[in-house]
Parts: sequence; structure tokens; C-alpha cells
Amino acid sequence: MPPFHLPDEAGRIVSLDGLLSKGPVAVTFHRGHWCPYCRLNTNALAKAQKEIDDEGSQIVAIMPDRQQFAEAFKTESKARFPILTDMDNGYALSLNLVIWVGAEMERMISAAGSDIPNYQGNTSWMLPIPATFVVGKDGKVKARFVDPDYRKRMAIEDMIAALRSAR
Repeated sequence: MPPFHLPDEAGRIVSLDGLLSKGPVAVTFHRGHWCPYCRLNTNALAKAQKEIDDEGSQIVAIMPDRQQFAEAFKTESKARFPILTDMDNGYALSLNLVIWVGAEMERMISAAGSDIPNYQGNTSWMLPIPATFVVGKDGKVKARFVDPDYRKRMAIEDMIAALRSAR
């Protein structure tokens, strides 16, 4: 997995190497705090965190929303894991995980009340494809789930099993 250094919800820089020094990591990508499917997934991850911690593993979430939205998202979901800000989708772009939503989706998302340019701090209308990568202490991806259908996510049980086998 390519390394990263990204700010968390409190502005602290978090690195993949720093996380891996403590054990395997599930790196999850979310479209943003405004996405109902991202909210559901993050709530499920927060509920599974104790089991993941007990296994000696970790979770980190990455999304393009600015810090204030990442902080609110973390608080609302009661997540204890870091919510990192990937400004302008730089890290997600390096993994080829970003799509331009197009004018029709832009209108639909805006009509639903989501102000993506404000949330991301830019007017690109680019979103990450939701994905999960389970990374072993050696930095190698042990399991992954990537699906452009933003409603689909890696099952929590599959993620826990992959983290367990990455130990």
C-alpha cells in the first residue's frame, strides 16, 4: 500500500507507517460525511472497533471533507479511530479511486442539500470510490474491496477475518 501522511480530525498528521507499527490496518475510503451509506458503514465500523482492537488491529477512515466535517462525522458516529482528510482527493487519486460525478449527479447531490464544494473546499466535484484495503504490518495489501457502487462495502466480518489473517 502506498504510504500516506494525512491530517486527522484534530489536525494531527497520521502516517500509514505509524499505524502499521502497531499492527495490521483496515484503510477505508468514504465519499464524505454527507453520504448516508458512508454514515452507515462508519457506524458499523465504530461498533466493531472493540473486536478489532482486541485482535491487535486498527481502522482508519479517509475522506475528502475538510477537518471540521471530519471532526463532526467522528463525533456523530462515536468512532474512536482516526478520520483523515484527503484534501483534493490527492491520496485517493494516487490509487486511481476517484471519479468525477458529472453534471447530472452534481445537480442531484446539490438538490438533496449536500454542498460538496463547501465540504471539500474545492469545486472539482470529484469523489473517492468507497473502498477498504486490509494492510499487513509488512505494508502489503492482504485483502481489498473496491466497488464503484457506493452502496456496497466490505462486510465487517470479512474485514475482521482479513485483519486476523494479516497478523
